[in-house]
Amino acid sequence: MATIGMSDIKKNVRLIVGEVPYKVVEFQHVKPGKGAAFVRMKMKSFLNGKVVDKTVHAGDKFEVPIIDFKTMQYLYDDGEMYQFMDNETYDQLGLSYEQCDDAAKWLKDGTNVDMIFFKGNAISVAAPETMELIITETPPNFKGDTSSGSKKPATLETGAVVQVPYHVLEGDLVKVNTVDCEYLEKVK
Repeated sequence: MATIGMSDIKKNVRLIVGEVPYKVVEFQHVKPGKGAAFVRMKMKSFLNGKVVDKTVHAGDKFEVPIIDFKTMQYLYDDGEMYQFMDNETYDQLGLSYEQCDDAAKWLKDGTNVDMIFFKGNAISVAAPETMELIITETPPNFKGDTSSGSKKPATLETGAVVQVPYHVLEGDLVKVNTVDCEYLEKVK
């Protein structure tokens, strides 16, 4: 298995710490006036979505996890787990709420998602990078609410909340970036 060291740590790099696969979400190389350089990083677990802090020193080595992705369709929430279907074999697979933590706010019946597998087991799910969703709730516009750059919160049909420009209204179809949780454009 491939290994990476302190100098290889960058955003979105995958590594294994204590048998758990992680993805680096933030990092900072630190060169103190005294002593050796080190890296402070925040890592997000593929297993439960928790973010942990870790300090890496020169000489520390980590294995790179072999992670497989498979496109599956979100079916429904059965009250205990989210249910997905393999698009090729039609097999059904359930993931706990904890495993789908970040992607859960983007799950809509019939949406194709990337199921993440580690050592042959489904461990998490990733929503598409962009989605088109209907706004179900947002405050009304008032005269004078047209200043550029101003935003208001809007709840989407999946329950996610994003900041949208004032001209966007309830019932509008909008395109959103699910990675950064932000509004991209109004769909005509």
